[in-house]
Amino acid sequence: MRNIIYKVSVIIPVLNEQDCISLLLEKVVEVLENGSESYEIIVVDDGSTDDTLSLIKKLRDNNDKIKYISFSRNFGHQNAIRAGLKYTTGDCVISMDGDMQHPPGLIPELISKWKEGYDIVYTIRREDPDTPFFKKITSGLFYKLMNLISDINFEQGEADFRLLDKFAVIELNNLNENAIFYRGMVKWIGLNQIGIEYTPEKRLCGATKYSGKKMGALALSGITGFSTKPLRISTLVGISIAFLSLIYGVYAIYIKLFTERSIEGWTSVFFMVTLIGGIQLIMIGILGEYIGRIFIESKKRPNYIVKEDSFDSGK
Repeated sequence: MRNIIYKVSVIIPVLNEQDCISLLLEKVVEVLENGSESYEIIVVDDGSTDDTLSLIKKLRDNNDKIKYISFSRNFGHQNAIRAGLKYTTGDCVISMDGDMQHPPGLIPELISKWKEGYDIVYTIRREDPDTPFFKKITSGLFYKLMNLISDINFEQGEADFRLLDKFAVIELNNLNENAIFYRGMVKWIGLNQIGIEYTPEKRLCGATKYSGKKMGALALSGITGFSTKPLRISTLVGISIAFLSLIYGVYAIYIKLFTERSIEGWTSVFFMVTLIGGIQLIMIGILGEYIGRIFIESKKRPNYIVKEDSFDSGK
């Protein structure tokens, strides 16, 4: 069991959540105030263009345990979590989304599991029957693809709603990769982990910030960041095609030299050329993804730029 006296840090990345942020913080504060622990709430404004930041400042005027970090532009959800982890001072850290779909009422259960001795308590989203069919299919494919190609095993429905022990936070902060994928990194560091299920709340306002394009980019980041299997598959496919081409070439020579027949047909030739060309382009694309990661990492640019915050200013 953990010590009775401890501090909880809650990280909430937000992007254009002016319609939700006040209600969300009110509910999170209510849950934390009912506990015996001290707390801080760090809201990371990921380049909002609406009144999200001004509302956070107003809420902070009434509760100095609410703190904020504001980016100079949109740097992405994962970098918002990264920034929050850098600023936390709690004995355990909870990250949750700012769209009201991660229920604040689950926080006591996360803390309870942490008190039992678990270093990481992650959540697994139960499938909502009202979820659009396309999103169900793409979500299922995402986890299957990650488990098939990457070296990390994910459970269907794992979310960025989780609790991390301070030691886990320190280890994550020591990872200096540019394109970070926290669901994978949390699995990668190991430690004593447990998952609990939750039912997502209905979205009361706003729209999802994860478009199909962003989900695809997240999947690519996860796959290329945790496995070289795509490169190995490309090699095996290349060897297989080369072997089949060799057999076909021997067959064609045999037909030409030892029979009175000949292999004809532009259709079959065109099909083979386009097929092999397409496969080659896919392989080049896979190789390009890995080279691109190396290129981005070599620049050593900061992962985000903080325009203002409530830490340095002393507000």
